[in-house]
Amino acid sequence: MGEYRLVRLGEQLRDEISQLILRQRIKDPRVSTFLNVNRVEVAGDLKYAKVYVSSFLSEAQVKKGVEGLNSAAGFIQSTIAKKLTIRQFPKLTFVADTGMKAGFDMVNRLNRLAAESGGSADGASTEHADTE
Repeated sequence: MGEYRLVRLGEQLRDEISQLILRQRIKDPRVSTFLNVNRVEVAGDLKYAKVYVSSFLSEAQVKKGVEGLNSAAGFIQSTIAKKLTIRQFPKLTFVADTGMKAGFDMVNRLNRLAAESGGSADGASTEHADTE
């Protein structure tokens, strides 16, 4: 399968899984609507797909959510397979993705460093904080 088609299939899977989570179609109590599907990497032979999940929840809650998604993978696969017309539906594996939270923490650290160093960055950051 062409690389572009794999990327397109990954995006379509990401959208469908996100909708299932958002609409609370997955009945596992560990799966929170605050979970976000960042990306889906589909193998070239369509046998496997890794689904990267993140959230601003605590790491323990994200881990529980990923466990819930992995246990509901069969339901998710069958639900989406009914909508898509592809020769072979990939086996989904859910993985916690900490990249988004790490990036957010890095921005916060940089803002704190700028505030500690003083100058115009200090005034700008406190004005921004007051408006939120």
